[in-house]
Amino acid sequence: MRFEEDSVDCVDFIVRKDDILTVILGGGKGTRLLPLTEKRSKPAVSFGGKYRLIDIPISNSLNSGFEKIFVLTQFNSYSLNRHVHRTYSSNSIHQKSFIEIIAAEQTVSNVNWFEGTADAVRKVLPYIREQKPKYLLILSGDQLYNMDLSDFMQSHLMDPETEISVACNSVSGDMIYGLGIVQTGPGGFIKEFIEKPQDISQVESCRNENGNFLANMGIYIFNTKTLIEVLEDPSMTDFGKEILPRAIKERKVKAYNYEGYWEDIGTIKAFYEANLMLTDDIPKFNLYLEKTPFYTRPRSLPPTKINNAIVNRALISEGTILNHCEVHRCVIGVRQRIEYGTKIYDSIVMGLDRYGTTHRTQGNIPIGIGPNCEIRNAIIDKDCAIGNGVKLLNKHNHQEYEDDYVKIREGIIVVPKHTAIPDGYEI
Repeated sequence: MRFEEDSVDCVDFIVRKDDILTVILGGGKGTRLLPLTEKRSKPAVSFGGKYRLIDIPISNSLNSGFEKIFVLTQFNSYSLNRHVHRTYSSNSIHQKSFIEIIAAEQTVSNVNWFEGTADAVRKVLPYIREQKPKYLLILSGDQLYNMDLSDFMQSHLMDPETEISVACNSVSGDMIYGLGIVQTGPGGFIKEFIEKPQDISQVESCRNENGNFLANMGIYIFNTKTLIEVLEDPSMTDFGKEILPRAIKERKVKAYNYEGYWEDIGTIKAFYEANLMLTDDIPKFNLYLEKTPFYTRPRSLPPTKINNAIVNRALISEGTILNHCEVHRCVIGVRQRIEYGTKIYDSIVMGLDRYGTTHRTQGNIPIGIGPNCEIRNAIIDKDCAIGNGVKLLNKHNHQEYEDDYVKIREGIIVVPKHTAIPDGYEI
């Protein structure tokens, strides 16, 4: 199903694109992704060298023909709001298309901030009603997938009794913890929903024929009338914990089995592995598909300059300068500078927001990564200055550690944003 200028045939229905509104949830505090989320929300975290995580759901929605989008933001929202505004404010694919930020706000009728996924949508219902949509597509702002959401909508509309649809992905038994697991019955309707099981015995009855489980992806379609009704109880603040378990007992809730790649970026390790996966010959999450591009902010940057450097299995973003260095299985962000004699392995270097000669607070350390460094299994956040001869190796195999310059999480070295590491530092 693809949307034309005004409408589309879907089974026995005519669905106008104006009937569908996408709501993207800007994420909570993202504590499991600290320190990357210390100064920004999860959807604002850089990904793949030049993107932000929020670009993924926005691009999926636009590529599927759903061009009316609200992005709900709250925690550490400045960076996210700025990126969405700079990237999508001029979106004019069609006259009635828009991508707008709705920030959490205190009002006369409600003085509380967003208190959960469902509560966030409840609090913006006045803005949703203004658009008069028949269907609400609700997406998470911090997941990786490349889904034709119009197929999801078609599945929702195939049975007129369907009131809510839940996109699901098949996961193995070791991945069920922290996810919502569903069991389906005739017609694909959900008959059981277990949110974040603590033991596999709780979900044994939910195994499918290949021994795996169907997990809630946090991607939903609601008939607008149904959404308004299920949000009437203000004590119900979360879709996964409260809304869906009650809804399957009272309403027709359908599972949509998405068989493609999906990753919920919930931890430092998950973020690290998802980025480095992009360097595979044929990555599970493919940025190089012509018909479904991923959008981000256009930058007027010069081409990447490589001066006698060795580069193997790496993504190198525009504006980067590599001088007599080695880069192996890495993702390198925009404007990054890496100097002679430095070797970087299995790492993510997020790049620089601007060109400069020295760190703004530590003026004796040149911005970028200095000469004769060795870096392995690390995430270097934005705008860092790494001095001469720095060794980031985790020699003692710390799983959790921190000092004035680095924080090790799940065995991965993280250099927080704006950090300056002096010459000769080793870990």
